[in-house]
Amino acid sequence: MTAPLPDWLVPMAATLTQERFTGPEWTFERKYDGIRLIAFKRGAEVQLFSRNHLPQHVPHVAAAIAKLPAHQLVLDGELDWDQREYHVFDLLWRDDMDLRARPLDVRRAELARLPLSPPLERVTELPPEAEPWERARRERWEGVIAKRRDSVYEHRRSKAWLKMKIEASQELVVGGFTDPEGKRVGLGALLVGYHDPEGRLVFAGKVGTGFDDALLRSLRSRLDALARPTSPFQIATGLPRLRVHWVEPELVVQVGFMEWTGNNKLRHPRLIGVREDKAAREVVRET
Repeated sequence: MTAPLPDWLVPMAATLTQERFTGPEWTFERKYDGIRLIAFKRGAEVQLFSRNHLPQHVPHVAAAIAKLPAHQLVLDGELDWDQREYHVFDLLWRDDMDLRARPLDVRRAELARLPLSPPLERVTELPPEAEPWERARRERWEGVIAKRRDSVYEHRRSKAWLKMKIEASQELVVGGFTDPEGKRVGLGALLVGYHDPEGRLVFAGKVGTGFDDALLRSLRSRLDALARPTSPFQIATGLPRLRVHWVEPELVVQVGFMEWTGNNKLRHPRLIGVREDKAAREVVRET
Protein backbone atom coordinates (compact mmCIF):
# COMPACT_ATOMS: atom_id res chain seq x y z
CA MET A 1 0.00 0.00 0.00
CA THR A 2 1.35 3.42 -0.96
CA ALA A 3 2.08 5.80 1.92
CA PRO A 4 -0.09 8.92 2.12
CA LEU A 5 1.16 12.11 0.54
CA PRO A 6 3.44 13.81 3.11
CA ASP A 7 2.86 17.35 4.34
CA TRP A 8 6.43 18.38 3.52
CA LEU A 9 9.49 17.09 1.67
CA VAL A 10 12.95 18.61 2.10
CA PRO A 11 14.08 19.62 -1.40
CA MET A 12 17.16 18.09 -2.98
CA ALA A 13 19.99 20.60 -3.38
CA ALA A 14 22.82 20.73 -5.90
CA THR A 15 26.49 20.94 -4.94
CA LEU A 16 28.52 23.81 -6.37
CA THR A 17 31.36 22.72 -8.63
CA GLN A 18 34.09 24.56 -10.49
CA GLU A 19 34.52 21.62 -12.85
CA ARG A 20 33.29 21.74 -16.44
CA PHE A 21 32.46 18.35 -17.96
CA THR A 22 30.02 16.38 -20.09
CA GLY A 23 29.21 12.68 -20.34
CA PRO A 24 26.38 10.33 -21.31
CA GLU A 25 25.54 9.60 -17.66
CA TRP A 26 24.77 13.30 -17.09
CA THR A 27 21.96 15.56 -18.23
CA PHE A 28 22.19 19.35 -18.25
CA GLU A 29 19.55 22.04 -17.79
CA ARG A 30 19.41 25.79 -17.36
CA LYS A 31 19.75 27.15 -13.82
CA TYR A 32 16.95 29.65 -13.35
CA ASP A 33 17.02 32.74 -11.16
CA GLY A 34 14.25 32.75 -8.59
CA ILE A 35 12.72 31.15 -5.52
CA ARG A 36 12.74 27.38 -5.07
CA LEU A 37 9.11 26.31 -4.99
CA ILE A 38 7.72 22.93 -3.90
CA ALA A 39 4.07 22.43 -4.87
CA PHE A 40 1.66 19.98 -3.18
CA LYS A 41 -1.66 19.17 -4.85
CA ARG A 42 -4.36 17.30 -2.96
CA GLY A 43 -7.50 17.25 -5.05
CA ALA A 44 -8.40 20.89 -5.69
CA GLU A 45 -6.19 22.14 -2.85
CA VAL A 46 -2.70 23.38 -3.73
CA GLN A 47 -0.04 24.47 -1.25
CA LEU A 48 3.20 26.18 -2.26
CA PHE A 49 6.33 26.34 -0.11
CA SER A 50 9.81 27.82 -0.38
CA ARG A 51 12.90 25.66 0.18
CA ASN A 52 12.72 26.63 3.87
CA HIS A 53 9.10 25.45 4.19
CA LEU A 54 7.69 28.99 4.17
CA PRO A 55 4.20 29.22 2.59
CA GLN A 56 4.18 31.13 -0.72
CA HIS A 57 1.09 32.98 -1.99
CA VAL A 58 1.11 32.80 -5.80
CA PRO A 59 -2.56 32.41 -6.78
CA HIS A 60 -2.14 32.11 -10.56
CA VAL A 61 0.44 29.33 -10.19
CA ALA A 62 -1.69 27.47 -7.63
CA ALA A 63 -4.73 27.75 -9.91
CA ALA A 64 -2.80 26.28 -12.86
CA ILE A 65 -1.56 23.35 -10.75
CA ALA A 66 -5.07 22.72 -9.44
CA LYS A 67 -6.25 22.09 -13.02
CA LEU A 68 -3.68 19.36 -13.73
CA PRO A 69 -5.20 15.89 -14.28
CA ALA A 70 -4.00 14.20 -11.11
CA HIS A 71 -5.50 13.89 -7.65
CA GLN A 72 -2.14 14.11 -5.88
CA LEU A 73 1.08 15.77 -7.07
CA VAL A 74 4.35 17.02 -5.66
CA LEU A 75 6.26 19.25 -8.07
CA ASP A 76 9.70 20.78 -7.66
CA GLY A 77 10.88 23.83 -9.53
CA GLU A 78 11.86 27.47 -9.54
CA LEU A 79 9.53 30.46 -9.44
CA ASP A 80 11.06 33.41 -11.29
CA TRP A 81 11.60 36.64 -9.38
CA ASP A 82 8.64 38.48 -10.86
CA GLN A 83 6.45 35.42 -10.10
CA ARG A 84 5.19 35.09 -13.66
CA GLU A 85 6.40 31.56 -14.40
CA TYR A 86 6.99 28.39 -12.41
CA HIS A 87 9.81 26.40 -14.04
CA VAL A 88 9.10 22.77 -13.09
CA PHE A 89 12.08 20.41 -13.22
CA ASP A 90 11.00 17.39 -11.17
CA LEU A 91 7.96 15.29 -10.27
CA LEU A 92 8.19 13.56 -6.89
CA TRP A 93 4.68 12.17 -6.51
CA ARG A 94 1.74 11.49 -8.79
CA ASP A 95 -1.48 9.99 -7.43
CA ASP A 96 -0.48 6.67 -5.82
CA MET A 97 3.12 6.76 -7.12
CA ASP A 98 5.92 7.91 -4.86
CA LEU A 99 8.61 8.61 -7.47
CA ARG A 100 11.47 9.71 -5.24
CA ALA A 101 13.32 6.39 -5.41
CA ARG A 102 12.99 6.22 -9.20
CA PRO A 103 15.86 7.40 -11.46
CA LEU A 104 15.73 10.96 -12.74
CA ASP A 105 15.03 9.77 -16.29
CA VAL A 106 11.91 7.95 -15.06
CA ARG A 107 10.71 10.97 -13.10
CA ARG A 108 11.22 13.16 -16.15
CA ALA A 109 9.23 10.78 -18.31
CA GLU A 110 6.35 10.99 -15.81
CA LEU A 111 6.63 14.76 -15.73
CA ALA A 112 6.46 14.84 -19.54
CA ARG A 113 3.01 13.24 -19.31
CA LEU A 114 1.62 16.20 -17.37
CA PRO A 115 0.05 18.81 -19.69
CA LEU A 116 1.77 21.89 -18.30
CA SER A 117 0.67 25.25 -19.66
CA PRO A 118 1.59 28.83 -18.69
CA PRO A 119 2.43 29.90 -16.07
CA LEU A 120 3.76 26.36 -15.64
CA GLU A 121 6.88 25.78 -17.75
CA ARG A 122 8.67 22.45 -18.08
CA VAL A 123 12.45 22.64 -17.65
CA THR A 124 13.87 20.60 -20.51
CA GLU A 125 17.19 18.89 -21.02
CA LEU A 126 19.65 21.03 -22.95
CA PRO A 127 20.39 19.65 -26.42
CA PRO A 128 23.73 17.86 -26.75
CA GLU A 129 26.53 20.36 -27.06
CA ALA A 130 30.20 20.26 -26.20
CA GLU A 131 30.09 23.00 -23.57
CA PRO A 132 26.62 23.85 -22.17
CA TRP A 133 28.16 26.39 -19.78
CA GLU A 134 29.35 28.42 -22.78
CA ARG A 135 25.75 28.75 -23.92
CA ALA A 136 24.92 29.89 -20.40
CA ARG A 137 27.63 32.53 -20.64
CA ARG A 138 26.47 33.74 -24.08
CA GLU A 139 22.83 33.99 -23.03
CA ARG A 140 23.65 35.45 -19.59
CA TRP A 141 22.12 32.65 -17.54
CA GLU A 142 22.99 32.29 -13.89
CA GLY A 143 24.45 28.87 -14.64
CA VAL A 144 23.87 25.24 -15.57
CA ILE A 145 22.70 22.30 -13.47
CA ALA A 146 24.21 18.87 -14.18
CA LYS A 147 22.23 15.86 -12.95
CA ARG A 148 23.04 12.18 -13.07
CA ARG A 149 20.40 10.38 -15.12
CA ASP A 150 20.24 7.54 -12.59
CA SER A 151 19.95 9.82 -9.53
CA VAL A 152 17.17 9.24 -7.01
CA TYR A 153 15.64 12.22 -5.21
CA GLU A 154 17.63 12.82 -2.01
CA HIS A 155 16.41 15.17 0.74
CA ARG A 156 19.78 16.83 1.16
CA ARG A 157 22.58 18.49 -0.79
CA SER A 158 23.92 15.87 -3.17
CA LYS A 159 26.81 15.43 -5.59
CA ALA A 160 24.41 13.65 -7.95
CA TRP A 161 23.25 17.18 -8.81
CA LEU A 162 25.97 19.74 -9.53
CA LYS A 163 25.59 23.45 -10.24
CA MET A 164 27.99 25.25 -12.54
CA LYS A 165 27.53 28.93 -11.78
CA ILE A 166 28.50 31.40 -14.47
CA GLU A 167 27.66 34.45 -12.40
CA ALA A 168 28.01 34.73 -8.64
CA SER A 169 24.92 35.73 -6.69
CA GLN A 170 24.36 36.80 -3.11
CA GLU A 171 21.45 37.68 -0.85
CA LEU A 172 21.92 41.22 0.46
CA VAL A 173 20.06 43.63 2.71
CA VAL A 174 18.96 47.07 1.48
CA GLY A 175 20.07 49.82 3.85
CA GLY A 176 19.38 52.83 1.64
CA PHE A 177 19.02 54.16 -1.87
CA THR A 178 20.03 57.15 -3.98
CA ASP A 179 17.81 59.58 -5.86
CA PRO A 180 17.05 58.90 -9.53
CA GLU A 181 18.72 61.09 -12.14
CA GLY A 182 17.67 62.13 -15.63
CA LYS A 183 14.60 60.23 -16.87
CA ARG A 184 14.94 57.44 -14.34
CA VAL A 185 12.00 56.96 -11.98
CA GLY A 186 11.74 55.73 -8.40
CA LEU A 187 15.36 55.49 -7.31
CA GLY A 188 18.89 55.55 -8.64
CA ALA A 189 20.65 52.67 -6.92
CA LEU A 190 20.15 50.41 -3.93
CA LEU A 191 22.76 50.52 -1.17
CA VAL A 192 23.22 46.96 0.02
CA GLY A 193 25.11 45.01 2.62
CA TYR A 194 25.48 41.84 4.68
CA HIS A 195 26.01 40.95 8.34
CA ASP A 196 29.49 40.08 9.57
CA PRO A 197 30.09 37.42 12.29
CA GLU A 198 29.45 40.04 14.99
CA GLY A 199 26.09 40.91 13.45
CA ARG A 200 27.19 44.31 12.09
CA LEU A 201 25.78 45.45 8.75
CA VAL A 202 28.62 45.86 6.23
CA PHE A 203 28.21 48.05 3.14
CA ALA A 204 28.84 45.97 -0.01
CA GLY A 205 28.15 48.50 -2.76
CA LYS A 206 25.52 50.08 -5.00
CA VAL A 207 23.17 48.16 -7.29
CA GLY A 208 21.87 50.29 -10.13
CA THR A 209 20.95 47.85 -12.91
CA GLY A 210 18.40 45.07 -13.32
CA PHE A 211 15.30 47.24 -12.85
CA ASP A 212 12.36 48.19 -15.01
CA ASP A 213 10.17 51.24 -14.33
CA ALA A 214 7.45 49.23 -12.56
CA LEU A 215 9.99 47.64 -10.20
CA LEU A 216 11.66 50.99 -9.53
CA ARG A 217 8.35 52.53 -8.50
CA SER A 218 7.38 49.50 -6.40
CA LEU A 219 10.71 49.45 -4.57
CA ARG A 220 10.56 53.20 -3.90
CA SER A 221 7.14 52.80 -2.32
CA ARG A 222 8.29 49.91 -0.12
CA LEU A 223 11.49 51.67 0.91
CA ASP A 224 9.78 54.97 1.71
CA ALA A 225 7.75 53.06 4.29
CA LEU A 226 11.02 51.92 5.93
CA ALA A 227 12.63 55.39 6.10
CA ARG A 228 14.97 56.22 8.97
CA PRO A 229 17.14 59.32 9.63
CA THR A 230 20.56 57.66 9.89
CA SER A 231 22.57 55.01 8.08
CA PRO A 232 22.06 51.41 9.26
CA PHE A 233 25.52 50.40 8.00
CA GLN A 234 28.00 49.95 10.82
CA ILE A 235 30.98 49.22 8.56
CA ALA A 236 30.67 51.55 5.62
CA THR A 237 33.82 52.22 3.59
CA GLY A 238 32.93 54.07 0.39
CA LEU A 239 29.33 54.82 1.35
CA PRO A 240 27.84 57.69 -0.69
CA ARG A 241 26.73 60.75 1.30
CA LEU A 242 24.78 62.93 -1.16
CA ARG A 243 21.20 62.42 -2.38
CA VAL A 244 20.92 59.34 -0.16
CA HIS A 245 17.90 58.01 1.72
CA TRP A 246 18.37 55.58 4.63
CA VAL A 247 15.97 52.75 5.44
CA GLU A 248 15.51 50.13 8.12
CA PRO A 249 17.50 47.05 6.97
CA GLU A 250 14.54 44.75 6.41
CA LEU A 251 14.25 44.26 2.64
CA VAL A 252 16.34 41.41 1.17
CA VAL A 253 17.32 41.28 -2.50
CA GLN A 254 19.20 38.79 -4.65
CA VAL A 255 22.11 40.36 -6.54
CA GLY A 256 24.16 38.88 -9.36
CA PHE A 257 27.78 40.05 -9.77
CA MET A 258 31.08 39.03 -11.33
CA GLU A 259 33.24 38.92 -8.19
CA TRP A 260 34.19 40.62 -4.93
CA THR A 261 36.77 43.39 -5.35
CA GLY A 262 39.88 43.78 -3.22
CA ASN A 263 37.94 46.40 -1.23
CA ASN A 264 35.16 43.88 -0.48
CA LYS A 265 32.65 45.48 -2.84
CA LEU A 266 30.52 43.90 -5.56
CA ARG A 267 31.94 44.13 -9.08
CA HIS A 268 29.34 44.74 -11.83
CA PRO A 269 26.29 44.01 -9.66
CA ARG A 270 22.75 43.69 -11.04
CA LEU A 271 19.46 43.15 -9.27
CA ILE A 272 18.00 39.69 -9.80
CA GLY A 273 14.94 40.13 -7.61
CA VAL A 274 13.44 40.66 -4.18
CA ARG A 275 13.68 37.82 -1.65
CA GLU A 276 10.39 37.43 0.18
CA ASP A 277 11.49 34.14 1.75
CA LYS A 278 14.60 35.33 3.58
CA ALA A 279 14.89 37.20 6.88
CA ALA A 280 17.29 40.16 6.76
CA ARG A 281 19.07 39.12 9.95
CA GLU A 282 20.09 35.83 8.29
CA VAL A 283 21.97 37.49 5.42
CA VAL A 284 25.75 36.99 5.62
CA ARG A 285 28.51 37.03 3.03
CA GLU A 286 28.57 33.72 1.20
CA THR A 287 31.73 31.85 0.33
